[in-house]
Amino acid sequence: MKVVPLAADSLGVRSMATYVEAGATGLLLDPGATLAPSRYGLPPSAEEWEALKRANDRISAYAARAQYVFVSHYHEDHFRSDPATYTGRVVLAKDPRRMVSGVQARRAHELWSALEKPARIQAADSLVLTTPDLDLHVSPPLPHGVEGTPLGYVVALVVADRREHERFVFASDVQGPLSAVAAAWIIQQRPTTLYLSGPPSYVEREVGAAAIQRAIDNLQRVLDTTGCRVIMDHHALRDPRFSTRFQRLWESGRVVTAAGHLGLTAQPLEAGRDRLWAGVRKPPARVPWASRATMTRDTRHSAKGGTPS
Repeated sequence: MKVVPLAADSLGVRSMATYVEAGATGLLLDPGATLAPSRYGLPPSAEEWEALKRANDRISAYAARAQYVFVSHYHEDHFRSDPATYTGRVVLAKDPRRMVSGVQARRAHELWSALEKPARIQAADSLVLTTPDLDLHVSPPLPHGVEGTPLGYVVALVVADRREHERFVFASDVQGPLSAVAAAWIIQQRPTTLYLSGPPSYVEREVGAAAIQRAIDNLQRVLDTTGCRVIMDHHALRDPRFSTRFQRLWESGRVVTAAGHLGLTAQPLEAGRDRLWAGVRKPPARVPWASRATMTRDTRHSAKGGTPS
């Protein structure tokens, strides 16, 4: 089974877009990418805009190879509204009528309406599906962080390769996991490889140090119980101190970033935005390639960002 992170915070953008392939079956997971509109009071740097362009190009290229597209929830760094990404494919997306509210509910309605004709879209929550190469199993809604969070719920995906006896779990924005329920569900799936968002320590003042420590402990329990390999990225890489803040996990030898999984050095550009702007007298309103004259409609949409995820 091939697991290829296409875009991630360790690759310079807010994303968990991933391509998974086993045999003749290809799956595109959470095909979104954005930039934070403001960090340290600064707009995205030129380096971030370039990283976003590369990320969108990779996602588009791998979308052409996928038969299935999975959408875990409706934050803009996890899906695209452009129908071209989904056209002609089976789309497994978070049920827009179940445990979805606010702006996510509006986005969900718009996406489902846009894909009614060009794609085969179905509610993913608790879905079980078998292909000639894979068994797919989707979780019930899991908290986007702590229990009762206003950020809503996500669904996680299990991809089981029967021939190679591998089980890949894509747990998206469980943030650590912060929820004991999410941790228990992950353990129950017996992953050989797990990809999830790490603890959101970059907003530790808001969520509390105890919650971050609980997330670290929960992931350690997953490691100890299942012996799996872990790709930990996304929220965790927004902390400039991520290498030391999560040292206990990195030192296990079984936890890497998405960049590390690819054999690359992590480049968490958002966390270093203040350094990227150092020496620049005044941040421009937009970088040259991001002007309306040169940006595609899809890239403009993907660059909006602004969600907490």
